[in-house]
Amino acid sequence: MTLKQLIKLEDKAKEVWVISPTLHYDTENEDFSELVSVNLGQKTKYRYIVPATRTVMKNLKAYKRIYKVSDEEIKRNFLILPESEFNPFILEAAIYDASTDCIACAAPALEDSNDVIKFNSDTSLQMSKDFKKLWKRYKLENP
Repeated sequence: MTLKQLIKLEDKAKEVWVISPTLHYDTENEDFSELVSVNLGQKTKYRYIVPATRTVMKNLKAYKRIYKVSDEEIKRNFLILPESEFNPFILEAAIYDASTDCIACAAPALEDSNDVIKFNSDTSLQMSKDFKKLWKRYKLENP
């Protein structure tokens, strides 16, 4: 799958769950920033799981500025977990429409590569379950 195909997939999604070690695509990739801005305006539901790194904290400030979201929206839409030694090796992953179509994809976390991995349906469903379980453990509600 290509980045362009991924953008089309995200454009059609009603709900997007993102696991990101840096928030690169949402804050530093022009194509994705534009897409997220439009989608937020169309009430697409975004949920993020991110680590509490300096890079993420800096990019959260940029996210708030770019998308004009409040601290309350950040609190509601982001699960910020402790930093891990694994963070430098984690790809950015997204799960689209987990409760209906459930498609999961991954891409390099810090580069605008054209290569995107699209996971099969079993892996996508498992990723969706894991995201939901983690979100529910910390937020005490479904994503």
